[in-house]
Amino acid sequence: MPCLMPSLDPADAAANLGKLLSPRIDPAPFQPCIRRLRAMFAAFAASCPPPWPAPGLALTPEIHCQSELWLPLAEIRPAFHRIYRAALSHSPILSSTPFGNARSWAAIVSAYPSFFPGSADPATLLERLLADGDQRAAFLFRSFLPERFYGSDPLRYPTQTAFVAAWLADRDRSRGPLRCLDAACGDGSGSYGLARLLLEAGYGAGEFSIEGWTIDPLEVWAAAHAAFPHDPKRQASFRQWAAPVFEAKAQSSVLFKSVDLLEYRGQIPPFAKQISSTPLGQAYGSPLLKGEAQFDLILCNGLLGGPIIHRGEDLLGVAGNLAALLRPGGRLAAADRFHGGWKKRIPTEELGDLFRGRGLAVRMTGEGVYGQKQR
Repeated sequence: MPCLMPSLDPADAAANLGKLLSPRIDPAPFQPCIRRLRAMFAAFAASCPPPWPAPGLALTPEIHCQSELWLPLAEIRPAFHRIYRAALSHSPILSSTPFGNARSWAAIVSAYPSFFPGSADPATLLERLLADGDQRAAFLFRSFLPERFYGSDPLRYPTQTAFVAAWLADRDRSRGPLRCLDAACGDGSGSYGLARLLLEAGYGAGEFSIEGWTIDPLEVWAAAHAAFPHDPKRQASFRQWAAPVFEAKAQSSVLFKSVDLLEYRGQIPPFAKQISSTPLGQAYGSPLLKGEAQFDLILCNGLLGGPIIHRGEDLLGVAGNLAALLRPGGRLAAADRFHGGWKKRIPTEELGDLFRGRGLAVRMTGEGVYGQKQR
C-alpha cells in the first residue's frame, strides 16, 4: 500500500500512479460479457423510446423502472467490478463506487461527465475502458473520488478548528515537536488545512508532523500530489488551498498513507526507517521507530457514525485504535458534516459516550466531539 510525501512534480505523480494502475488489461476474458450486454442493450434500444440514459439526464421513476427492466444492474455490475479489479494493483473498495448503492444503470450513467459519450450502452463503455488507458484512469478516479465525497468547502468544521487553535495557543512548545494524525483524511484537504493552521500558529516545518490516513490508495495519491485527473477545476482550487504549505517548505512534514483503521494495531510502519532523516522522521524521533507511533492530536472527520463505520463492533474497534494512538494528554476531535438523515447512523452524543468509554474526557464542539486522554 502506498505511503507518499507531498510532491507537485509531475514526474513523481506519474511514477507513483503507475504503481497503482495496470498499464494494460487483457480484453479477451471480457468478451463473453460484452456480447451479452450488447444483446441486452440492443433489446432495450429496440423496445424503449427515448430518453435513454445519458450524462446529466433528469431521472424519473419511470426511467429507473425501464432501466431495471431491460438493463438490470445485477447483470451489469459484475462486469464493472471485474474491470475495477483488473485496472488496479490493489484490492478496490467496491462499495465506494457508483455501483455500491445506485438505484439503476440509468442512475449511474446520468452521473457520468460528458466525456463518456455513448455510455448508455454498457458494452460500448466497457470496450472503451479496456482500450483507452487515459479514459480508464478518468473512470477510476470518477468512481473512487467523486465530488460528493468531499464537497467544495475545506473549512467544514470551524468550531473544531477554533478548539484546536485555542489549544495550540496554550500548548507548551518546549515539550517538543507536535505529532498529528488526520484519520480518514480522504483527499487530504483536512491535512493541508491542519498544516496551514500550525503554520499560522507559528510552528515551523521542523516543529510538527502530520500523517493523513485513508484506506484508499487512489486517495493517498490524490492527496500527496494534489491531483485530480478527472476534475481539473477541483485540482486547481485544491492546489490553491495547499499552496501555503508548499510555499513554507512544510510538505516534508506531511505524509499520506493507506491504513485500515479497523485493522491498525500499532505496528511499526514500514516507512519509518526510510524517513528517519527527514523533518517528519526527526519530529517523530525514536517512538516511531519503536512502533509506539503515538500522537498529540488526532482528527477523525466524516467517518464515525456514517454509512461506513456505524456498527457497534466497528465503532468500538476504530475508537479503541484511535484512543490507543493518543499520547497522555493528547486530543481527539471527531465531527461529521458529510452525512445527514439516514446516512448519519450514530448521534454525536453517542460518540461522546463511546469516547468516554475509551478513557477520554469529552466536550461537545457543536460540530462533533472533542476528547482528551487522561494523563
